[in-house]
Amino acid sequence: MGDSLVDVGGVTLFVRELGRRSDRPSVVVLHGGPDVGHGYLVPGFEPLARDHHVVMFDFRGCGRSSRGLPDDDLQPEYVVQDTHRLIERLGLGAVDLVGFSTGGRAAMEFVHKHPEQVRRLVLASTSAYSSAEAAAYLVDWDEYQRRQRVEDEANGALRNSTIFVWDLARAPAYLQLLESLDTDQGDWSYERAMNGLMHPWITADPEQILRAFAKPILILHGEKDMGFPVQLAHRLHEAVPSQLAVIPDTAHMCHFERPEVWAQHIRDFLDG
Repeated sequence: MGDSLVDVGGVTLFVRELGRRSDRPSVVVLHGGPDVGHGYLVPGFEPLARDHHVVMFDFRGCGRSSRGLPDDDLQPEYVVQDTHRLIERLGLGAVDLVGFSTGGRAAMEFVHKHPEQVRRLVLASTSAYSSAEAAAYLVDWDEYQRRQRVEDEANGALRNSTIFVWDLARAPAYLQLLESLDTDQGDWSYERAMNGLMHPWITADPEQILRAFAKPILILHGEKDMGFPVQLAHRLHEAVPSQLAVIPDTAHMCHFERPEVWAQHIRDFLDG
């Protein structure tokens, strides 16, 4: 299908479509960050695109979408608004929504605001809970602490590749992927978020949102995720009617470590 720029009113989104439209619902992807574009997720969706139409896009202020916006225009609610308008502009109807990492939080808010636009929901490498709740599982995890020291000593040069990829032999390839995506940067400010100037990604209790959504949900997670520890995925699965798939010996970027396995979990869920 190819790449395009889509005006969603006030901003233009860079959109990448993989696969062909068919009778199946299109798969719309919300990436993480939000200080990067969607490019790092492509390896996980190329296998799915063999038989599904996949729509990926850069959030406003990221990658090749509108850049240089005022800080107040870079807020989570606008990601939800832009996604809603993109689905309408492309004439996709009801879609299957995949939210990855921070994009999973945006996806939960999306089904809160626009449940009629989503048939099935995939929450991949994400969490419904606070960073403090995630940190509680990391403080005594020796391997995480060891890898974090390596990252700190590298002064950012490793870009969390040894945290986000479990198999350290694969970490250089993931770092190379990131460095090849020189257009996939973002304007969203970590400092603004830390200073409390960013609005919440989810505006209501996420467990209640997902129960009210009352449609099929897949929670897809890496067993060794050091961003959102897998205990949080189990907790959400126990709280909300859902399917849970945990991929062994993979971390946050399990789509990169095991792309065929990762994509097959999504395929089985969407086609089930």
